[in-house]
Amino acid sequence: MSKRIIILGAVVLAVVLAWTGFWFFLAGQLRQQVEALAYADGETGPQFSCAGLDIGGFPFRFDVDCTDAVVVSGDIMAEIPDLRASAMLYKPNHILVWARGPLDLSDAFTGQRSAMDWAGMEASIRIEDWRIARISVLADSLVWTDRLFDELIAKADHAEFHLLDMPEAHDANRHLAALASYANARNVSVPGLDIAGGMAELETELTNLPDDIRTLGAEPLLPAWQRAGGVLRLTRLHASDASADLEANGEIRLDERGLANGTVAITSTGLAERIGPLIEEPWRTIVLGVPGPDGAHHNQINLRAGTVSSGLVPIAALPALF
Repeated sequence: MSKRIIILGAVVLAVVLAWTGFWFFLAGQLRQQVEALAYADGETGPQFSCAGLDIGGFPFRFDVDCTDAVVVSGDIMAEIPDLRASAMLYKPNHILVWARGPLDLSDAFTGQRSAMDWAGMEASIRIEDWRIARISVLADSLVWTDRLFDELIAKADHAEFHLLDMPEAHDANRHLAALASYANARNVSVPGLDIAGGMAELETELTNLPDDIRTLGAEPLLPAWQRAGGVLRLTRLHASDASADLEANGEIRLDERGLANGTVAITSTGLAERIGPLIEEPWRTIVLGVPGPDGAHHNQINLRAGTVSSGLVPIAALPALF
């Protein structure tokens, strides 16, 4: 009997040692992957670095703790004091993320600096068959301030964003997928626009994207999306407060030169009066349209080869996106 116990103990010990070695090997590989992000050039791909990086969670989880994180993309730099990502070893396709603010944003080109703070922020990322199945971000007590002038830009009691796979639009033969997004913000205040107690909802669909996240970055995304016939559909935009209301929907696509084409329909009430001090006539009416019998403004904004028009009247020109 004692011999059997010794053999069983030896087997258990061997399994524990093998598992421990396996976990630490994967942890080392994960550390290398995170540290390699610091060597990106920040132009063709974002550069990500941590002043302190810790990998924990042994034996069944991986917890990646990054302190004083810095992300650089072009002229934009984002700094955040603490990020944590966690995934179970047996379910690495589902990652949970927590962040502690404030998030400091700076633009080296314009010199602008701002900060976003919150009471709590968490995110969930789930991948299925190398396709984005769902990405969700939720935050409470958001406050966005201008660092240069120490002024409040906007705040909201709660905001959330969800990005979801659209299985019915998946084209396995062309390796293309589609994503739907939903975002909302509650009890929004924007002092510069005299908005208090506002709310906003946004629903979009993005079609003909690469269906394998491992291929992202292999070629420029926007040209590939355009060649695949990708469309950005603004399913619904709704924003309102006590005295104004805005609804919009439409769709936009790019041509072979990277110029935007499409239409956006706008319906609003009280918005013309709200932005009156900011946009002079006739531009206010050109953008929002003439009020109808119900007092609501209706208009359609057209985009043709990057030219933004209200009816036949050109308003602005958008640069090529690639």
